[in-house]
Amino acid sequence: MPEESLVTQAPVDDAFIVPVPMEDDIEEHFAGDRGTLDPEIRRLLAHILQRRFIAAERNRREWTLLLDHQQVIESRLNDLYLRLVVDHGRGFAYKQQLRSDEIDMPVLLKDAPYTRAETLVLVHLRTVYQRESAAGEASVRIDIEDLEQTVLSYFTDVDGGTARQQKAIRNAMDRLDREGIVQEETSGRYRISALVEVVLSAETLKELRDWLRSQEVVER
Repeated sequence: MPEESLVTQAPVDDAFIVPVPMEDDIEEHFAGDRGTLDPEIRRLLAHILQRRFIAAERNRREWTLLLDHQQVIESRLNDLYLRLVVDHGRGFAYKQQLRSDEIDMPVLLKDAPYTRAETLVLVHLRTVYQRESAAGEASVRIDIEDLEQTVLSYFTDVDGGTARQQKAIRNAMDRLDREGIVQEETSGRYRISALVEVVLSAETLKELRDWLRSQEVVER
């Protein structure tokens, strides 16, 4: 007579689910939350979408988070047909709209072109940055008075009187400060960021300079 097995099988209950420890649950941050990223990474992703640039010097914590979680940030942006550009040498990152003639890619980013005044200010800032960097200056700075003195010469009568032109210049600097292209260190004194090289490439700078020279010839 065969030996009776001492092992008995418990009946299988298909409805039974092994409980998951509470610490392994994904925490909800709002009602109906289906996100999987930690809150700080979500905020970083939102900031990248909101802002034009993330700068290592001005946004140190965000920059560190970005480098630590670059792959997941790139993945989420790619889902939206956006590309993450990280310039380690200069210490900044920004997003780009992906475009293709072969694939239908919805355009999420809308161009926010610079005004005439902002463009003229950028031309001078880029010129100063190029000159001082070539001379070996590690940090390039400019005073608002020196900026106005040059940029005002670019304006024409259609830009209004001197007071209106000065206001346009200062408004332009406010926008560029918010974007991280310049940083006001003391009242009226700004440090020019390397971002100005991204906003205005050497080729674009040359084209704008040539255009300004042509305007001067026409005026004469």
